[in-house]
Amino acid sequence: MSLHKITAGDGYEYLTRQVAAMDSTEKSHTGLASYYTQKGETPGVWVGCGMVGIEGLAVGDIVTAEQMRFLFGSGHHPLAGQRCVALPVNATVAQVQEAIRLGAPFKVYAHDMPEFRIEVAKRFAAYNAQVGAPQDAPVPAQVRAAIRTQVGRETFQATYGRDPIDARELAGLIARVSRPQTTAVAGYDLTFSPVKSVSTLWALADPATAAVVERMHLAAVGDALRFIETHALYTRTGHNGVRQVDVTGLVAAQFTHRDSRAGDPDLHTHVPVANKVQTLDGRWLSIDGRMLFKAIVAASEVYNTALERRLSEALPVRFADSPATDPSKRPVRELVGVDRSLNARWSQRRASIEHRQTELAAAFQREHHRPPTMVEARTLAQQANLETRPAKHEPRSLAEQRGVWRREADAVLGPDGVASMLTTTLSARRLQRPTRVNYLPPRSSRRRGPRRRGCRCPGLPSSPSRPCPGPWR
Repeated sequence: MSLHKITAGDGYEYLTRQVAAMDSTEKSHTGLASYYTQKGETPGVWVGCGMVGIEGLAVGDIVTAEQMRFLFGSGHHPLAGQRCVALPVNATVAQVQEAIRLGAPFKVYAHDMPEFRIEVAKRFAAYNAQVGAPQDAPVPAQVRAAIRTQVGRETFQATYGRDPIDARELAGLIARVSRPQTTAVAGYDLTFSPVKSVSTLWALADPATAAVVERMHLAAVGDALRFIETHALYTRTGHNGVRQVDVTGLVAAQFTHRDSRAGDPDLHTHVPVANKVQTLDGRWLSIDGRMLFKAIVAASEVYNTALERRLSEALPVRFADSPATDPSKRPVRELVGVDRSLNARWSQRRASIEHRQTELAAAFQREHHRPPTMVEARTLAQQANLETRPAKHEPRSLAEQRGVWRREADAVLGPDGVASMLTTTLSARRLQRPTRVNYLPPRSSRRRGPRRRGCRCPGLPSSPSRPCPGPWR
């Protein structure tokens, strides 16, 4: 499980353009409803105990782009548009604000653009005019980086009256002056992904078994969300937030996707959580983010262990430690029987992206004599993604995806290898050799006797030839 902040304003577009659009890096995008119609994905639904305070919506209702725009974009009621339409024509501004209010709206500094970015935008426009392109046409990545470097040097000289000492000093200034004024946190994006062997089994098993795997995944996501609501979800009140108080629960959406950017099987669920929680006395306040971040590891473990337990109870499968490629990391619990070469085949996309991104970052350093900023690093990551991406395929249904995945698996394991792997995986628990357990009678049936010297076991027989069987030693 991972966690990322969502900023107010246009930060929610990350959800509609990338998360809800299967992590697409294209800038042009349609609304959620249009996307799901085109891609055939299951629409997102509202989840969380905090939904009891959202009048007009309930757990399980379909998420729309307009609802997300109001909730994550400005911090208003998700049905703000419908509520405004329902008001009388002569409604006052105060009545409108009260109708769409969900606590304090988010602070968004849309027009407070740093001077550095304004100057860079002017030079982008000048470049387009020079080459005869439209003013708002995309500027090539190399030209963008060169312009940002030049404006950064000029800004450094104007600020400090000297040239930067090295590339690190220049990069630090560019990163600092590029940041807009801080905006509010609109929410947190939680992403739940099972281990690769689970996605592999889900992709290749028969539809009935695949449906069980997906249900167990979603049930484990629910377990993790309930853990967060019970142990990590609070808000703060009073002067400087001195008092931590309980809330009703999460207000969140849930999107489940089937594949990765490369089209590999990757069952995963995004849960964008709104930074809006209702106290027990009815007030809408912000989440105490410190507690949420502290609980990430624990919530991730809840998801992992719940998924393993639920799958082992629903199917005759077994998990075991799989050695990690990095010796510094602990082993990963994978399904017994799933071929590692197939897991690697459906994970090589990420490895190729990371390798190409490293090459691009090194080339950037050599050409511009400074490391890329965070914005430029994201651009390089997108470039690596595009350069290593296979030919774009048309939108595919789940049946079409499963057909492609089966052919890819046959190419790795052979036609009979997939069936053999599935048989082994789905009978791993029955084939497991029973573990020998030494019988220890219940405490009530044990014969009372004096303790042996050095033994703290209460009431055990005093035979000196019998070693202490208890964990109390």
